Amino acid sequence: MSDEKNHFEEDYQKYLKESLNEVNEIHPYSKEGQTEIVTIGKNMARKTNIMISLAILLLIVPVMTLTTYMYYAIGGRADHLIDVVTKTIYVTEPNMSLEKLKVEDDIGFFSMNIKFDVFKRIGKEDYRAGNYDIDFLLDQPSFPKKNMLLDRPLSEIPSKESEFMVHPKARIPFIETDQWDILNKIPDGTVAEVYVSLNELMKPEDLKNSLPENMELRWLAVDTGMEVTQEDAEGVPITPLGYPAQYDSTTWSPFKTDTESNEEVFLDILSLLEKNEAVAEKVARAKSLSLESRLAYIKEHGIKVYGAVITGPTEELRKLQNVKEIRAMKVGEVKLWNWE
Repeated sequence: MSDEKNHFEEDYQKYLKESLNEVNEIHPYSKEGQTEIVTIGKNMARKTNIMISLAILLLIVPVMTLTTYMYYAIGGRADHLIDVVTKTIYVTEPNMSLEKLKVEDDIGFFSMNIKFDVFKRIGKEDYRAGNYDIDFLLDQPSFPKKNMLLDRPLSEIPSKESEFMVHPKARIPFIETDQWDILNKIPDGTVAEVYVSLNELMKPEDLKNSLPENMELRWLAVDTGMEVTQEDAEGVPITPLGYPAQYDSTTWSPFKTDTESNEEVFLDILSLLEKNEAVAEKVARAKSLSLESRLAYIKEHGIKVYGAVITGPTEELRKLQNVKEIRAMKVGEVKLWNWE
């Protein structure tokens, strides 16, 4: 019995030694081999992370795009912002209009960009005056990027020294006789745009009746109670407020209506801009509109004008020097004859 036990132990020890020898004969990985294995593992992990990130981005991009389109679509927010921008041009830029149907809009991630051309009526034709490029982050606009094509543009930042139309009680910032000399030296056979300042506040219809024939009253500058100082209560320069004097037959104009006069449309626009003043002030040249107090003043005192933009044949516009209601005149744009 003990011999069998001893024999078993000998066999076991022999088997154990053989197993250890086999293990010792297995060569371990070299350092280079171990480094290669780690590098392969890192590359695989990096590729996996990149693929996961791309998958997430491919899911996020359409979701963000759809969210942005929904933001601007719900309640017609994009159309509303475009409406505020375009109507700001009509009531703050003398004799300026645009083709609303040709406003280009492009929606990105939580943003919108709009581009449009602006026009001036000189004589009987509308001439491209420049273009606007405005970026919105959600509903907050940036300052417009403008490219104006005018020979005599209004100052980008209004001031007392740069205005083309002034209140009867305000100082005229230019030499009036020089402007009449310029108009007299412009050749016949041309058409021009002139800005006139009045000796006293007038009703729009009275101003129309005082003008010679064969010229067109284009834009009326309205007294809003701040034009004497040309500043708001905090001393910030303001822009003129006014509206087209003529019925506008173009389909995109807010002043094409059979149910409201231009004066009523003007007040409706000011009410709209008052509710969206932050947007309107970014678009307008002056960065203060003070619409609440100015709109209240107009409603209390009625619409009276202190200046206007007039266009027509140059030789006809010279007759304005004999109109007693006109205090001063400044020449705007001049074009070749188109008065047919």
